[in-house]
Amino acid sequence: MKVAAPNPRPDDPLLAEYLARRANLVRFLAARAGSIAIAEDLAQELYLKIATRERAEPVENPRALLFRMAVNLMLDRARGETRAAARDQAWRQVAHTEIAGVDIAHEPPADEAAASAQRLRRLVSAVSDLPPQMGRAFRLHKLEGLSHAQTASVMGLSVKAVEKHVSAALKALTARLAP
Repeated sequence: MKVAAPNPRPDDPLLAEYLARRANLVRFLAARAGSIAIAEDLAQELYLKIATRERAEPVENPRALLFRMAVNLMLDRARGETRAAARDQAWRQVAHTEIAGVDIAHEPPADEAAASAQRLRRLVSAVSDLPPQMGRAFRLHKLEGLSHAQTASVMGLSVKAVEKHVSAALKALTARLAP
């Protein structure tokens, strides 16, 4: 998913360096991450960071800063994946029992499962009844896990508009689903 900067600044040496070296950055990141798709995502995230940052001081070595920022983004992603794996492992230890080498999931009682299924049906119905833009913003952000900026890009809206749609959706769903 490619996103244009809100106000591209051709006088920004770091942005100019990014634009000139984007293909090299993607190859650099792909060699380290082991995936072109991840490298493309990181390059896009780097572009957004550069294009939307506040420029306080002039950059002495834009190329070095550009590659340092790319490495830092890659490390942040790796740390996040490590945290997610640890979280998943902790959940598996709590939610599963192993008997003779086989994971046995702890299942809720039938009445709790039925009540949960009913709540889920009510939620799905309530989300489908939201106005189209509000519902789409809610689904992209809350259910698909996109950030406000990513959702805004996908929908062609401003971040503020997405925030308002998601907030309004949460209020509407809370009111409709309240006991």
